[in-house]
Amino acid sequence: MRKTIVGAIFLMCGFSFPTPAQQATMGTIISEASVSCGTKTQGKKQSSELLCQQYTVRTDTTEYQIRQPKPASKAIVPANTVIDFKIDKDKMKFTADGKKYEYLVVGTSAIPAAAK
Repeated sequence: MRKTIVGAIFLMCGFSFPTPAQQATMGTIISEASVSCGTKTQGKKQSSELLCQQYTVRTDTTEYQIRQPKPASKAIVPANTVIDFKIDKDKMKFTADGKKYEYLVVGTSAIPAAAK
């Protein structure tokens, strides 16, 4: 009986603390570029290139390169926009100007201490 109660308390305490993946982080979008993300076949011989937006998000310690998961007519998020984001596996979920976005993380790099 006592082991069951101690185990239940331990589990409840474990679920009450957020993991690093759940904590929100502040960052700034510093650049946007249109990059190729595939082609669309329109006929037997015709194809056109599809473009996706790719952003660079900078935090105090890291720069993330994020890209749209698929081509879409979403609004472009302007540079110097401060975002509040969470990373879940290979996806970055953030809000900007009251709208929610979900992008794929395609690259990361550490910011040197001198660049801060």
